[in-house]
Amino acid sequence: MYRFLLTPRWWGINVFVLLAIPFCIFMGSWQLSRFEGRVHDSRAATRQAASDRHETARPLDSMLPVDKATSGRRVTASGHYGTQLLVPDRQLDGRNGFYVLTLLRTGSGKALPVVRGWLPGKADPAKAPAPPGGEVTVTGALQASETPGDNGVGAAGGLPAGQTAAISSASLVNLVPYRLYDAWVTLDKADSGMKAVPATAPEGTGLDLKAFQNLGYTGEWFVFAGFVVFMWFRLVRREVEAARDAALGLVPEETPAPVSS
Repeated sequence: MYRFLLTPRWWGINVFVLLAIPFCIFMGSWQLSRFEGRVHDSRAATRQAASDRHETARPLDSMLPVDKATSGRRVTASGHYGTQLLVPDRQLDGRNGFYVLTLLRTGSGKALPVVRGWLPGKADPAKAPAPPGGEVTVTGALQASETPGDNGVGAAGGLPAGQTAAISSASLVNLVPYRLYDAWVTLDKADSGMKAVPATAPEGTGLDLKAFQNLGYTGEWFVFAGFVVFMWFRLVRREVEAARDAALGLVPEETPAPVSS
């Protein structure tokens, strides 16, 4: 009764099923491993952030370039404050406000963007406290350059003079006359009555939408595998029922086409 499975047509169907099922399982397992990796990175980043707040600050140059291992680590740098910019539309504790960003000109000849604090309301230079004069030493969390459009970072152009949407060397290079570090620092303790800006987790380590997309894709691939098995059994059952009907003479006779006059 099942000899039809050895026909050329069914050989093609069987080979497709035998290839499709392992492929779907492999892709589902891969997406699941991506999700589990993001969960692990998120937990590791949380543990690192908690420990970073209590570790001894290290010299800035020893922690560059910024990666997942160094992002959020406490660093220290010395220099003189220079150009000051505002970063509008930044939220803190559920309130909208702006960052006060000041360029620290270091002895290396490069400038380090330093977020000295956050203030509520619209970005207004009159509200931003002037930076301290003379040589200063800053201590704070090291952060990677931001990418406009990601993690709430503004991508809008046409901002007033003295403002920037993203804290990145690519954005700042056209606004300040300094060579820049491809990194920035948010102070442990904000200056002049401002609120300190907490460090953010490295990109790709949080349980964001992409992480749950991986979990959704995992379910989809396993559903596809089950659907392939279901359809194979359905086709086999239909073929068997057709063979039984033919053996019992239940196959309907074909009605001859009408002869046109």
